[in-house]
Amino acid sequence: MQLEVRDLWNKCLSIIKNDISEQSFATWFAPIVPLKFQNNTLTIQVPSQFFYEWLEEKHVSDLRKAIDQTIGRQGMLEYSIVVDKGDRKNPPITFNLPPTNQAQNQYSKPSNFPNPAKSPFELKNLDSLELDSYLIPKYTFDKFIEGDCNRLGRAAGMAVANKPGLTAFNPLMIYGGVGLGKTHLIQAIGNQIKDTFPDKFVLYVSTEKFTNQFVNAIRNNSIEAFTNFYLQVDVLIIDDVQFLSGKEKTQETFFNIFNHLHQSGKQIILSSDRAPRDLAGMEDRLLSRFKWGLTADLQQPDFETRIAIIQKKLQEDGIQIDFDVLEYLAHSIQTNVRELEGVIISLMAQASLTRKEIDLELAKSTLKSIVNEQEKELSVESILDVVTNHFDVDLDTLRGKCRKKENVFPRQIAMYMLKELTNLPLKSIGYHFGGRDHSTVIHAVQAVSEAMETDQSVEKTIRNLFTRFNLKGVQS
Repeated sequence: MQLEVRDLWNKCLSIIKNDISEQSFATWFAPIVPLKFQNNTLTIQVPSQFFYEWLEEKHVSDLRKAIDQTIGRQGMLEYSIVVDKGDRKNPPITFNLPPTNQAQNQYSKPSNFPNPAKSPFELKNLDSLELDSYLIPKYTFDKFIEGDCNRLGRAAGMAVANKPGLTAFNPLMIYGGVGLGKTHLIQAIGNQIKDTFPDKFVLYVSTEKFTNQFVNAIRNNSIEAFTNFYLQVDVLIIDDVQFLSGKEKTQETFFNIFNHLHQSGKQIILSSDRAPRDLAGMEDRLLSRFKWGLTADLQQPDFETRIAIIQKKLQEDGIQIDFDVLEYLAHSIQTNVRELEGVIISLMAQASLTRKEIDLELAKSTLKSIVNEQEKELSVESILDVVTNHFDVDLDTLRGKCRKKENVFPRQIAMYMLKELTNLPLKSIGYHFGGRDHSTVIHAVQAVSEAMETDQSVEKTIRNLFTRFNLKGVQS
């Protein structure tokens, strides 16, 4: 029996693994223990109540899909929640939640379709849209943190949400790199329109799903049904339009749908990973349509915005942490919102599994476990360690306020190396030296650069330090 349930759970895991990131899989599914399978019910053990609640809120559709494909639509899932880990003498204490079958809830048709005939679920010859192709309620403006990096896009989105099809922002195109909040923003617009104008037919669809539907429509001779469905939309939200590149027939059909909706005063909202001018493989007439309205970019969040994002995420889960931990996280993760949220999730999971408070020590150990080897090699800590060892000074002295020459020079070199070897902004570099401001960092970098030009021993020292990281020479 134990072998059977393990085989079943491994099949579920293989399905889930294809749909989520490696980090999410390792954090939320690897710790799960399959216990039994009886009467079409799979029982799994999770480490804590928090763990269970997170799975139910964030991954219930992934679990439902895995259960459907392994057990069938009649399959049910039961949780066994660990409330006390026990010890050598006492076994763990657990309690079970009654099994549920959420198939009806997970696969019911979205409520924003005017009538059943307009739902893709009713169009037999089309590839039906899955649940995640529609608006996800959690994506709202309240949860979208505003900063200098996204202010234009958010303001334009609010204007469109209040007057869909009636502003100059039609179409509205939001573009930016991976993980900067494009999908969140365009879905927030859709959700607000849906709440404010319940009679409007709002549809969110990925470009990949649109293309798959179109291909199936060709295969089944149902192009007319496909087109008629999209012509009924009041607000069309298309995610990742860059994937239309090179698909001539799909572009032609989308062009016709776009024209009809625009001329009818319907709102069109698009997202892309690059600006329209950089979209290769796209018809000129379609690109010109994209430029009719407003194009707004989302950039990497600055330090203050990252702090606000972390605070908001933790507050949603009822967690309070010290400001020094917030600062550390905000300074350590510079890339995008998605990575920042991933670190927060991992941190909450670690706190739940180890039953520890979220403090600076836990934050540092969590970050070390998820950065890749290159990042480890060029981390702030590793660079400071090389400098302190070379000059035989301790870290507190390097970060302190002592103005003696024998301490100032290593400090300036450390700042210079952080500037050259990392993507940290000047303000973040100053943070690692007792909270010094960016002007101090600028002065340090200039002082070292000038010294290298006039003193060969300084240049040789810098080169030797750079070789510790397998770099060929001083960065320009």
